[in-house]
Amino acid sequence: MPLRARFSGIIFLYAIVKSLYYALLIRMKRILVTTTSFQDTPGSHHALLGSQGYEIACARGPLNEADTLDAVGDFDGILCGDDAYTRRVLEKCLPRLKVLSKYGIGLDKIDMASATELKIPVCFTPGVNHTTVAEHTFALLLAIYRSLVEEVNHVKSGKWKRLTGHELHGKTLGVVGLGRIGREVAIRARAFGMDLIGHDLYWDDAFAAQYGVERAPDIDSLIARSDVITLHTNLTDETRHLINADRIAAMKDGAVVLNCARGEIVDNQAIADGLASGKLYGYGADVLDEEPPPADHPLLRCERAIITPHIGSRTYESVVRQATKSVENLIAVLEGRPPLAQANTI
Repeated sequence: MPLRARFSGIIFLYAIVKSLYYALLIRMKRILVTTTSFQDTPGSHHALLGSQGYEIACARGPLNEADTLDAVGDFDGILCGDDAYTRRVLEKCLPRLKVLSKYGIGLDKIDMASATELKIPVCFTPGVNHTTVAEHTFALLLAIYRSLVEEVNHVKSGKWKRLTGHELHGKTLGVVGLGRIGREVAIRARAFGMDLIGHDLYWDDAFAAQYGVERAPDIDSLIARSDVITLHTNLTDETRHLINADRIAAMKDGAVVLNCARGEIVDNQAIADGLASGKLYGYGADVLDEEPPPADHPLLRCERAIITPHIGSRTYESVVRQATKSVENLIAVLEGRPPLAQANTI
């Protein structure tokens, strides 16, 4: 074989080896996206994620532990919703996973202690959905107080049945949790002419003074005095079943409970019993302990329970805000930069 041909062959072989080396060195990053509102809502977040050259796989969450276990294990980054990230799941994510980017603010489905121990950064997106969830809270309250769902169904069925409702004006609203969402609810309640009682471990004196929010000494005092109790607190061991049979018994007759936080904060059977007895006038919730719920879920059979499918933050405006921040967090960690918001210290 001529020397020139041999030399050309060596150069060609070298080029192939070099290409393979760089392909391995800069292996395409794989991303798993499970949040459905991210996937289903058009917006600039899709272009941002798509511009990074990642290989993107999608699943329809929220996923339980078994389904999450099946999905993970071969991804550099995961953009998750309310999927179950137990220790078993997190361990299967390794060694490849570099970041778990939560779309939203609730972290109760993630074993944060294990994520920290396993050195998995968990990012989240505070400050993106307080307006939307506060508005949804009042949508639920107005629907209950004015029997809107029932009335619409009457008209659609050809009936002209007019029910008598209630005003918000002059009612006392008890806000459990005065974080971003709780404060936005309080602001809107003032516009409706409601009186305000609040409870939070971290009290904002300036905000309370500006909007006339009386500080309740404890949850039980707030519950006893409120016409409407709205829940905007995190799910913890202390807040699980915060609203139970004993506390419902201590409420005013005809009280309303609103829950746009987490389904487990209330005892479902206690709520159902309170509605059946008439002690509760209504229960409005955007969250359940099981999502989607089984057909025999006790709250689905209650006439005065208005349940929406976890859409409190699902608006075109809010989805883009949440999705963009969750993608920016994911990109930052994968590029070795600090994210906008990280929930644990590695």
